Amino acid sequence: MKIVITGGGTGGHFYPLLAVIDAIKQECRDQKILDPHLYYTGPNPYNAKELFDRDIRFIYIPAGKKRINPTGMAIINNFIDIFRMGFGVCIALVKIFSIFPDVIFAKGGYSSFPTLFAAKVLGIPVIIHESDSVPGRVNLWAAKFAQKIAISFRESAEYFDPKKTAYTGQPVRGELITPIKVGAYEYLNLNPELKTISVLGGSLGAQKINDIIVQVLPELIKKYQVIHQTGRANFEIVKGMAKLTLEGSTNPERYKPMDYLNMMSMRMLGGISDIIISRSGSGLFEIATWGVPSILIPITDSNGDHQRKNAFNYSRSGACEVIEESNLSGQILINEINRILSNSQIQEKMRSSAKTFSTPDAAKTIAHEVLNIALSHEV
Repeated sequence: MKIVITGGGTGGHFYPLLAVIDAIKQECRDQKILDPHLYYTGPNPYNAKELFDRDIRFIYIPAGKKRINPTGMAIINNFIDIFRMGFGVCIALVKIFSIFPDVIFAKGGYSSFPTLFAAKVLGIPVIIHESDSVPGRVNLWAAKFAQKIAISFRESAEYFDPKKTAYTGQPVRGELITPIKVGAYEYLNLNPELKTISVLGGSLGAQKINDIIVQVLPELIKKYQVIHQTGRANFEIVKGMAKLTLEGSTNPERYKPMDYLNMMSMRMLGGISDIIISRSGSGLFEIATWGVPSILIPITDSNGDHQRKNAFNYSRSGACEVIEESNLSGQILINEINRILSNSQIQEKMRSSAKTFSTPDAAKTIAHEVLNIALSHEV
Protein backbone atom coordinates (compact mmCIF):
# COMPACT_ATOMS: atom_id res chain seq x y z
CA MET A 1 0.00 0.00 0.00
CA LYS A 2 1.33 3.41 -1.01
CA ILE A 3 0.16 6.78 0.31
CA VAL A 4 1.27 10.22 -0.88
CA ILE A 5 0.73 13.35 1.20
CA THR A 6 1.14 16.88 -0.09
CA GLY A 7 0.35 20.44 0.97
CA GLY A 8 1.46 24.07 0.93
CA GLY A 9 4.89 24.72 2.41
CA THR A 10 3.84 26.05 5.82
CA GLY A 11 3.48 24.48 9.25
CA GLY A 12 -0.27 24.97 8.99
CA HIS A 13 -0.29 22.45 6.13
CA PHE A 14 2.65 20.25 7.07
CA TYR A 15 1.89 19.34 10.69
CA PRO A 16 -1.76 18.35 10.15
CA LEU A 17 -0.50 16.03 7.40
CA LEU A 18 1.86 14.45 9.93
CA ALA A 19 -0.98 14.12 12.44
CA VAL A 20 -2.94 12.08 9.90
CA ILE A 21 0.10 9.94 9.07
CA ASP A 22 0.60 9.19 12.78
CA ALA A 23 -3.05 8.17 13.01
CA ILE A 24 -2.71 5.97 9.91
CA LYS A 25 0.27 4.18 11.42
CA GLN A 26 -1.65 3.63 14.65
CA GLU A 27 -4.67 2.23 12.80
CA CYS A 28 -2.42 -0.09 10.82
CA ARG A 29 -1.04 -1.43 14.10
CA ASP A 30 -4.54 -1.78 15.55
CA GLN A 31 -5.77 -3.66 12.47
CA LYS A 32 -2.51 -5.62 12.14
CA ILE A 33 -1.93 -4.20 8.65
CA LEU A 34 1.57 -3.73 7.28
CA ASP A 35 2.69 -0.09 7.42
CA PRO A 36 2.16 1.66 4.06
CA HIS A 37 4.95 3.12 1.97
CA LEU A 38 4.73 6.87 2.61
CA TYR A 39 5.76 9.80 0.41
CA TYR A 40 5.66 13.57 0.84
CA THR A 41 5.78 15.68 -2.33
CA GLY A 42 6.62 19.34 -2.69
CA PRO A 43 9.33 21.91 -3.52
CA ASN A 44 11.08 21.24 -0.19
CA PRO A 45 10.74 18.81 2.75
CA TYR A 46 9.79 21.64 5.17
CA ASN A 47 11.02 19.59 8.15
CA ALA A 48 13.26 16.74 7.00
CA LYS A 49 13.73 15.35 10.51
CA GLU A 50 9.99 14.90 11.05
CA LEU A 51 9.75 13.07 7.72
CA PHE A 52 12.75 10.87 8.54
CA ASP A 53 11.39 10.00 11.99
CA ARG A 54 8.19 8.72 10.35
CA ASP A 55 9.93 6.92 7.49
CA ILE A 56 8.30 9.25 4.94
CA ARG A 57 10.25 9.61 1.70
CA PHE A 58 10.49 13.13 0.30
CA ILE A 59 9.83 13.47 -3.43
CA TYR A 60 10.98 16.77 -4.94
CA ILE A 61 8.33 18.33 -7.17
CA PRO A 62 8.76 22.05 -7.96
CA ALA A 63 5.78 24.39 -7.88
CA GLY A 64 5.04 28.00 -8.70
CA LYS A 65 2.97 30.42 -6.66
CA LYS A 66 0.37 32.88 -7.92
CA ARG A 67 0.53 36.12 -5.94
CA ILE A 68 -2.66 38.15 -5.54
CA ASN A 69 -2.56 41.83 -6.58
CA PRO A 70 1.15 41.69 -7.48
CA THR A 71 3.29 44.79 -7.84
CA GLY A 72 6.91 45.31 -8.76
CA MET A 73 9.02 42.19 -8.32
CA ALA A 74 5.94 40.09 -7.52
CA ILE A 75 4.74 40.54 -11.13
CA ILE A 76 8.05 39.17 -12.41
CA ASN A 77 7.91 36.29 -9.91
CA ASN A 78 4.38 35.44 -11.04
CA PHE A 79 5.58 35.26 -14.64
CA ILE A 80 8.55 33.06 -13.72
CA ASP A 81 6.35 30.81 -11.60
CA ILE A 82 4.11 30.05 -14.58
CA PHE A 83 7.05 28.13 -16.07
CA ARG A 84 8.00 26.68 -12.69
CA MET A 85 4.47 25.34 -12.25
CA GLY A 86 4.47 23.87 -15.77
CA PHE A 87 7.79 22.19 -15.08
CA GLY A 88 6.44 20.91 -11.75
CA VAL A 89 3.41 19.36 -13.45
CA CYS A 90 5.67 17.49 -15.90
CA ILE A 91 7.88 16.23 -13.05
CA ALA A 92 4.81 15.25 -11.03
CA LEU A 93 3.33 13.21 -13.87
CA VAL A 94 6.54 11.19 -14.15
CA LYS A 95 7.15 10.74 -10.41
CA ILE A 96 3.56 10.06 -9.37
CA PHE A 97 3.22 7.56 -12.23
CA SER A 98 6.40 5.79 -11.06
CA ILE A 99 5.02 5.53 -7.51
CA PHE A 100 1.38 5.08 -8.53
CA PRO A 101 0.04 5.46 -4.99
CA ASP A 102 -3.24 3.99 -3.79
CA VAL A 103 -4.40 7.35 -2.46
CA ILE A 104 -3.21 10.95 -2.19
CA PHE A 105 -4.08 13.03 0.86
CA ALA A 106 -3.70 16.77 0.21
CA LYS A 107 -3.98 19.91 2.33
CA GLY A 108 -4.13 22.30 -0.59
CA GLY A 109 -1.77 25.20 -1.20
CA TYR A 110 0.19 26.04 -4.34
CA SER A 111 2.83 23.33 -3.77
CA SER A 112 0.21 20.57 -3.91
CA PHE A 113 -1.09 21.55 -7.37
CA PRO A 114 1.37 19.54 -9.53
CA THR A 115 0.79 16.38 -7.48
CA LEU A 116 -2.98 16.82 -7.57
CA PHE A 117 -2.90 17.50 -11.32
CA ALA A 118 -0.99 14.26 -11.82
CA ALA A 119 -3.52 12.41 -9.66
CA LYS A 120 -6.38 13.74 -11.80
CA VAL A 121 -4.69 12.69 -15.05
CA LEU A 122 -3.69 9.25 -13.72
CA GLY A 123 -7.01 8.52 -12.01
CA ILE A 124 -5.51 8.18 -8.52
CA PRO A 125 -8.01 8.61 -5.64
CA VAL A 126 -7.67 11.92 -3.76
CA ILE A 127 -8.84 13.10 -0.33
CA ILE A 128 -8.45 16.79 0.48
CA HIS A 129 -8.67 18.67 3.74
CA GLU A 130 -9.51 22.36 4.09
CA SER A 131 -8.36 24.13 7.26
CA ASP A 132 -9.88 27.56 6.65
CA SER A 133 -13.37 29.02 6.60
CA VAL A 134 -12.78 30.07 2.98
CA PRO A 135 -11.10 27.42 0.80
CA GLY A 136 -7.97 28.17 -1.17
CA ARG A 137 -7.94 28.08 -4.96
CA VAL A 138 -6.22 24.69 -5.23
CA ASN A 139 -8.66 22.96 -2.90
CA LEU A 140 -11.65 24.51 -4.70
CA TRP A 141 -10.30 23.08 -7.94
CA ALA A 142 -9.32 19.69 -6.49
CA ALA A 143 -12.72 19.30 -4.82
CA LYS A 144 -14.25 18.70 -8.25
CA PHE A 145 -12.50 15.32 -8.59
CA ALA A 146 -11.64 14.42 -4.98
CA GLN A 147 -13.38 11.34 -3.56
CA LYS A 148 -13.74 12.87 -0.10
CA ILE A 149 -13.43 16.36 1.37
CA ALA A 150 -12.77 17.02 5.05
CA ILE A 151 -13.24 20.46 6.60
CA SER A 152 -12.16 22.16 9.83
CA PHE A 153 -14.89 24.82 9.91
CA ARG A 154 -18.53 23.94 9.36
CA GLU A 155 -18.90 27.27 7.53
CA SER A 156 -16.71 26.10 4.62
CA ALA A 157 -19.18 23.32 3.71
CA GLU A 158 -21.08 25.75 1.45
CA TYR A 159 -18.15 25.73 -1.01
CA PHE A 160 -18.14 21.96 -1.55
CA ASP A 161 -20.36 19.11 -2.74
CA PRO A 162 -22.32 18.06 0.37
CA LYS A 163 -22.43 14.43 -0.78
CA LYS A 164 -18.70 13.99 -0.30
CA THR A 165 -17.94 16.60 2.37
CA ALA A 166 -17.58 15.85 6.08
CA TYR A 167 -16.89 18.10 9.05
CA THR A 168 -13.96 16.49 10.84
CA GLY A 169 -12.21 19.45 12.45
CA GLN A 170 -8.49 20.01 12.25
CA PRO A 171 -5.95 17.18 12.68
CA VAL A 172 -3.64 17.98 15.60
CA ARG A 173 -0.52 15.94 16.36
CA GLY A 174 -1.18 13.47 19.16
CA GLU A 175 1.59 14.81 21.41
CA LEU A 176 0.11 18.31 21.35
CA ILE A 177 -3.34 17.17 22.41
CA THR A 178 -2.11 16.56 25.95
CA PRO A 179 -0.51 19.71 27.45
CA ILE A 180 2.07 19.52 30.25
CA LYS A 181 1.90 21.52 33.47
CA VAL A 182 4.08 19.56 35.87
CA GLY A 183 7.63 20.93 35.65
CA ALA A 184 6.67 23.49 33.01
CA TYR A 185 7.39 26.58 35.12
CA GLU A 186 10.83 25.24 36.00
CA TYR A 187 11.60 24.20 32.41
CA LEU A 188 10.59 27.59 31.01
CA ASN A 189 12.08 29.51 33.96
CA LEU A 190 8.76 31.10 34.92
CA ASN A 191 7.12 32.14 38.19
CA PRO A 192 4.10 29.93 39.08
CA GLU A 193 2.64 32.78 41.13
CA LEU A 194 2.18 35.01 38.07
CA LYS A 195 -0.33 34.75 35.24
CA THR A 196 1.26 33.80 31.93
CA ILE A 197 0.61 35.47 28.57
CA SER A 198 1.85 33.52 25.54
CA VAL A 199 2.31 35.21 22.16
CA LEU A 200 2.45 32.92 19.13
CA GLY A 201 3.61 34.34 15.82
CA GLY A 202 4.03 31.04 13.98
CA SER A 203 7.27 29.70 12.52
CA LEU A 204 7.76 32.89 10.48
CA GLY A 205 6.65 35.25 13.23
CA ALA A 206 4.11 38.06 12.93
CA GLN A 207 5.74 41.49 12.69
CA LYS A 208 2.71 43.58 13.67
CA ILE A 209 2.09 41.45 16.73
CA ASN A 210 5.81 41.51 17.60
CA ASP A 211 5.86 45.32 17.36
CA ILE A 212 2.79 45.85 19.54
CA ILE A 213 3.98 43.38 22.18
CA VAL A 214 7.35 45.12 22.45
CA GLN A 215 5.54 48.45 22.76
CA VAL A 216 3.38 47.33 25.71
CA LEU A 217 5.96 45.16 27.49
CA PRO A 218 6.72 47.63 30.34
CA GLU A 219 3.01 47.67 31.23
CA LEU A 220 2.52 43.91 30.83
CA ILE A 221 5.37 42.78 33.05
CA LYS A 222 4.08 44.84 35.96
CA LYS A 223 1.48 42.11 36.54
CA TYR A 224 2.21 39.26 34.14
CA GLN A 225 4.98 37.18 32.60
CA VAL A 226 5.20 36.92 28.82
CA ILE A 227 6.37 34.07 26.57
CA HIS A 228 6.92 35.55 23.11
CA GLN A 229 7.55 33.28 20.14
CA THR A 230 8.97 35.75 17.62
CA GLY A 231 9.90 33.60 14.63
CA ARG A 232 13.53 32.75 13.90
CA ALA A 233 14.11 35.52 11.36
CA ASN A 234 12.85 38.18 13.79
CA PHE A 235 14.34 36.90 17.02
CA GLU A 236 17.47 39.05 17.35
CA ILE A 237 15.68 42.23 16.24
CA VAL A 238 12.74 41.71 18.62
CA LYS A 239 15.04 40.71 21.46
CA GLY A 240 17.11 43.88 20.96
CA MET A 241 14.04 46.12 20.76
CA ALA A 242 12.59 44.55 23.89
CA LYS A 243 15.85 45.09 25.78
CA LEU A 244 15.72 48.80 24.97
CA THR A 245 12.03 49.05 25.84
CA LEU A 246 12.54 47.32 29.20
CA GLU A 247 15.57 49.39 30.19
CA GLY A 248 14.97 50.60 33.74
CA SER A 249 12.06 48.18 34.34
CA THR A 250 12.12 46.34 37.66
CA ASN A 251 11.16 42.89 36.32
CA PRO A 252 12.73 42.42 32.85
CA GLU A 253 13.18 38.68 33.57
CA ARG A 254 9.41 38.26 33.22
CA TYR A 255 9.77 38.56 29.45
CA LYS A 256 10.86 35.36 27.67
CA PRO A 257 11.48 35.79 23.92
CA MET A 258 11.88 32.53 21.97
CA ASP A 259 12.64 32.09 18.30
CA TYR A 260 11.08 28.64 18.01
CA LEU A 261 9.05 26.36 20.27
CA ASN A 262 9.82 22.64 20.13
CA MET A 263 7.22 20.00 20.96
CA MET A 264 8.03 19.97 24.67
CA SER A 265 7.86 23.76 24.91
CA MET A 266 4.56 23.87 23.00
CA ARG A 267 2.96 21.30 25.29
CA MET A 268 4.16 23.17 28.35
CA LEU A 269 2.93 26.45 26.95
CA GLY A 270 -0.46 24.80 26.49
CA GLY A 271 -0.39 23.65 30.10
CA ILE A 272 0.46 26.92 31.83
CA SER A 273 -0.79 29.75 29.59
CA ASP A 274 -3.60 31.84 31.05
CA ILE A 275 -4.17 33.55 27.70
CA ILE A 276 -2.69 33.19 24.21
CA ILE A 277 -2.32 35.96 21.63
CA SER A 278 -2.11 34.63 18.10
CA ARG A 279 -2.96 34.95 14.44
CA SER A 280 -5.97 32.92 13.29
CA GLY A 281 -4.45 30.29 11.05
CA SER A 282 -4.41 26.60 11.88
CA GLY A 283 -2.72 27.30 15.23
CA LEU A 284 -6.07 28.27 16.70
CA PHE A 285 -7.03 24.57 16.67
CA GLU A 286 -4.11 23.76 18.97
CA ILE A 287 -5.23 26.57 21.28
CA ALA A 288 -8.76 25.12 21.25
CA THR A 289 -7.44 21.64 22.04
CA TRP A 290 -5.63 23.02 25.10
CA GLY A 291 -8.74 24.91 26.21
CA VAL A 292 -6.86 28.21 26.68
CA PRO A 293 -8.59 31.63 26.38
CA SER A 294 -7.21 33.61 23.47
CA ILE A 295 -7.07 36.92 21.66
CA LEU A 296 -6.83 36.49 17.90
CA ILE A 297 -5.41 39.16 15.58
CA PRO A 298 -6.13 38.02 12.01
CA ILE A 299 -3.98 39.03 9.04
CA THR A 300 -5.79 41.78 7.13
CA ASP A 301 -4.92 40.69 3.59
CA SER A 302 -5.06 36.89 3.83
CA ASN A 303 -6.30 34.98 0.77
CA GLY A 304 -10.11 35.19 0.65
CA ASP A 305 -9.96 37.07 3.97
CA HIS A 306 -9.83 33.59 5.52
CA GLN A 307 -7.95 34.57 8.68
CA ARG A 308 -10.56 37.16 9.61
CA LYS A 309 -13.37 34.70 8.93
CA ASN A 310 -11.57 31.96 10.88
CA ALA A 311 -11.23 34.31 13.85
CA PHE A 312 -14.86 35.39 13.92
CA ASN A 313 -16.14 31.86 13.36
CA TYR A 314 -14.05 30.72 16.33
CA SER A 315 -15.15 33.71 18.42
CA ARG A 316 -18.81 32.80 17.87
CA SER A 317 -18.13 29.70 19.97
CA GLY A 318 -17.21 32.01 22.87
CA ALA A 319 -13.61 30.76 23.03
CA CYS A 320 -11.78 33.95 22.04
CA GLU A 321 -11.87 37.67 21.45
CA VAL A 322 -10.88 39.20 18.12
CA ILE A 323 -8.95 42.44 17.57
CA GLU A 324 -8.67 43.44 13.93
CA GLU A 325 -5.38 44.93 12.78
CA SER A 326 -7.10 48.20 11.87
CA ASN A 327 -8.20 48.55 15.50
CA LEU A 328 -5.03 47.23 17.10
CA SER A 329 -3.28 49.51 19.55
CA GLY A 330 -1.24 48.95 22.68
CA GLN A 331 -3.95 50.28 24.97
CA ILE A 332 -6.72 48.20 23.39
CA LEU A 333 -4.63 45.05 23.71
CA ILE A 334 -3.77 45.75 27.36
CA ASN A 335 -7.40 46.53 28.20
CA GLU A 336 -8.57 43.27 26.63
CA ILE A 337 -5.91 41.22 28.41
CA ASN A 338 -6.78 42.82 31.77
CA ARG A 339 -10.50 42.33 31.20
CA ILE A 340 -10.10 38.60 30.59
CA LEU A 341 -7.43 37.82 33.19
CA SER A 342 -9.19 39.76 35.95
CA ASN A 343 -12.44 37.81 35.58
CA SER A 344 -12.40 34.09 36.42
CA GLN A 345 -15.92 33.59 35.01
CA ILE A 346 -14.90 34.94 31.59
CA GLN A 347 -11.83 32.70 31.62
CA GLU A 348 -13.82 29.60 32.54
CA LYS A 349 -16.41 30.25 29.83
CA MET A 350 -13.68 30.70 27.22
CA ARG A 351 -11.91 27.51 28.33
CA SER A 352 -15.12 25.51 28.17
CA SER A 353 -16.05 26.93 24.76
CA ALA A 354 -12.57 26.18 23.37
CA LYS A 355 -12.79 22.56 24.50
CA THR A 356 -16.25 22.23 22.95
CA PHE A 357 -14.92 23.62 19.66
CA SER A 358 -11.89 21.29 19.55
CA THR A 359 -11.96 18.01 17.63
CA PRO A 360 -9.22 15.77 19.09
CA ASP A 361 -10.31 12.77 16.97
CA ALA A 362 -10.00 14.59 13.63
CA ALA A 363 -6.74 12.90 12.60
CA LYS A 364 -8.13 9.46 13.45
CA THR A 365 -11.34 10.10 11.49
CA ILE A 366 -9.45 11.23 8.38
CA ALA A 367 -6.88 8.43 8.68
CA HIS A 368 -9.66 5.85 8.73
CA GLU A 369 -11.06 7.17 5.45
CA VAL A 370 -7.61 7.44 3.81
CA LEU A 371 -6.90 3.81 4.71
CA ASN A 372 -10.30 2.63 3.49
CA ILE A 373 -9.75 4.20 0.08
CA ALA A 374 -6.13 3.02 -0.11
CA LEU A 375 -7.07 -0.57 0.73
CA SER A 376 -9.97 -0.66 -1.75
CA HIS A 377 -7.76 0.82 -4.50
CA GLU A 378 -4.96 -1.62 -3.71
CA VAL A 379 -7.32 -4.55 -4.17
